[in-house]
Amino acid sequence: MTSVETIVNMIGSTTTKPGLKVTAVVDANTYAKGIKKTDEEMASLNLTRNAFHGKWNYELHSRQNV
Repeated sequence: MTSVETIVNMIGSTTTKPGLKVTAVVDANTYAKGIKKTDEEMASLNLTRNAFHGKWNYELHSRQNV
């Protein structure tokens, strides 16, 4: 990997036989560090954990689906 642009282009060119297409862009925004969320805030999220490594793999759904 020689540059961020190369990596983004490689990710963005990903496809699968069933037709999945991936879009990748660089997010150049600056974000605050060290923001902590309470246990209550985390519990209020509408998460569906994946059966495979659900600690890391999950879907975040809108609150309308709660």
